[in-house]
Amino acid sequence: MSDVHSKKIARTEADPIADPGVESHLPRPTDVDPAAERRAERQVAMLFGLSAVFTVLCCVSYFVFAVGDNPDTIGGLGASNVAIGGFLGLALLFIGIGAIQWARKLMGDHEMIEMRHPSVSSDEDRDEALAAFDAGVTESGIGRRPLIRNSLIGAMAALGLPAVIFLRDLGPLPGNKLAHTVWKKNMRVVQDVTGVPIRPSDMQIGQLVNTEPGVFYKDGPDGEPLYHGTELLQAKTKAATILVRMHPDDITPSRGRADWGVDGILCFSKICTHVGCPISLWEQQTHHLLCPCHQSTFDLADNGKVIFGPAARPLPQLPIMVDSAGYLAAQSDFTEPVGPSYWERG
Repeated sequence: MSDVHSKKIARTEADPIADPGVESHLPRPTDVDPAAERRAERQVAMLFGLSAVFTVLCCVSYFVFAVGDNPDTIGGLGASNVAIGGFLGLALLFIGIGAIQWARKLMGDHEMIEMRHPSVSSDEDRDEALAAFDAGVTESGIGRRPLIRNSLIGAMAALGLPAVIFLRDLGPLPGNKLAHTVWKKNMRVVQDVTGVPIRPSDMQIGQLVNTEPGVFYKDGPDGEPLYHGTELLQAKTKAATILVRMHPDDITPSRGRADWGVDGILCFSKICTHVGCPISLWEQQTHHLLCPCHQSTFDLADNGKVIFGPAARPLPQLPIMVDSAGYLAAQSDFTEPVGPSYWERG
């Protein structure tokens, strides 16, 4: 191979594409004129400041415009939705415009050429990329431009206000409603479909029955409902239970729970303590109850203890007894909140 040919190959590998004749890079006005640089900095800060102003107006709109039966309107549309959406959109828009102006006028301005490379970068390329990132942070000037930095932080922090304000639309605070259900003393345990009360003799060892409180009707399932609509669904959801029967010798009650069952019949909440899924997958031999959503497993022979899965609390147990007519009934409400764990649950 001749020396000339070798030089041609080396030149081709080093520079696979010939220089197309790109004009020399021209500096920006902000690169050579300190006054233009300061003016651009003020413009970016102003854009971030406007974003914060529109965020505040978004929050104010939530309280100013009426909603409901007689809502305020703008052009035939709900004024609350228009104002909240419009101001929040403008807040995000001005943050975006400010960031673009910052990059175009004040951040480092270099023309770079990047050759094609294999899909897996070499260690040298990775180190170079990290170095380029660090250089970009330095050249952005965020450390030496406190006006831009502080205005950006203020605009981003202001965007958290609508999230806090709009939490109000999730409804009123629950108070202590999560700690109580409709269960109370002498309330019968009935089948959740038929509403038929249950005697201890109706239960076989190893059996599971989906149950609910016998309170939804004044005179049995054919009587007048005590609850209607959403109120009825909420009461049923919170008070849903399961009834299981095991051999009494297999049960290990904790202190104070020795009389919470009847001849091996125990009653537990049907709501998983993880995220509230309904549970009824029952393993007769092991006395384990499995949640179908995330496989939390509870040992009902050991006070509903969690033995597997993400649930953090045992399954709440309802104390039951036999009433004067021979039917299974509650001794009281649950002694702890039912359903998923939450931050105020003790």
